[in-house]
Amino acid sequence: MLVDEHDHETGFLDKLAAHSGQGVLHRAFSLFVFNSQGELLLQQRAADKRLWPGFWSNTCCSHPRRGEAMDKAIHRRLGEELGMQCELDYLFKFQYQAQFDDEGAEHELCWVYAGHSDATPVVNVNEISALRYLSPAALDQEMASEPQAFTPWFRIEWERLRREHPQVLVPRAILPA
Repeated sequence: MLVDEHDHETGFLDKLAAHSGQGVLHRAFSLFVFNSQGELLLQQRAADKRLWPGFWSNTCCSHPRRGEAMDKAIHRRLGEELGMQCELDYLFKFQYQAQFDDEGAEHELCWVYAGHSDATPVVNVNEISALRYLSPAALDQEMASEPQAFTPWFRIEWERLRREHPQVLVPRAILPA
């Protein structure tokens, strides 16, 4: 779903074309799921991903389909990638462009959501090569010492989440689904 800088739809393009060259601005989302101890579930992107293969990133990220409401898209994708469902709260959206190589980039207007779950993830191996939980302090330390191990959008989102939405980092009791 192509958009302008105000998030108004301007057309549609297939995924490969939208990420080619310097990328074409399109709508995306990023999800942050924390467990009851306040640890973030991170995923390592599958090795055969076109952009940022093997990099560590937030819990889940993707794009809504043509005509799909964002609320439906975020829950659909969390289920497809991790076999999980949880309540997700909208936090913010932002625009960024990140060049991976001469042939591909991200250029997204990204909606960011956070939720809490103690459900056991079921990995979609086509999307994810590894999972792990990290405390915010441990993640801050790792990002400071090895920023190149993390996707560019995740680094941007994490810094803003820490600064503007510290309430999502607080450990909390999670009721069983």
